[in-house]
Amino acid sequence: MKLEKLTRAVASAMEYLERSIRVASKGDDAVRDLVWNAAANLEYALFLFSIMPQDVPRSPSWRLDSHSKEVKVESILSSTRNLLEKAENEIKAGALHEAHKETWMARGHLLRLQEFFEKKRKLERAEEKSSK
Repeated sequence: MKLEKLTRAVASAMEYLERSIRVASKGDDAVRDLVWNAAANLEYALFLFSIMPQDVPRSPSWRLDSHSKEVKVESILSSTRNLLEKAENEIKAGALHEAHKETWMARGHLLRLQEFFEKKRKLERAEEKSSK
């Protein structure tokens, strides 16, 4: 039962990512909401992982390398989708530890995007206030 829910949560996050990639390429601001929905599904998937018995804890290798300060939305969305495709395949293969790792890393990418969108939104609001 948990495995089915986990599979659905990852698949749903991937669907939101596919839609967000299409929207981002058009420059539409709706990508923020789609990213938020994908992130919500990943949080649920990670919750499900946390209540499933696993032998191996998280390791430092699960950290993301964020060398660049520049955020390329479409590139991050694509990388996240790739991680979730791997996670989905690992779930099907029964390699839950690897699936958990891929999902955790995908979540990190989406958190980075959400932070970027929030900073951008705050700047836009500040600019609006200063122009009035």
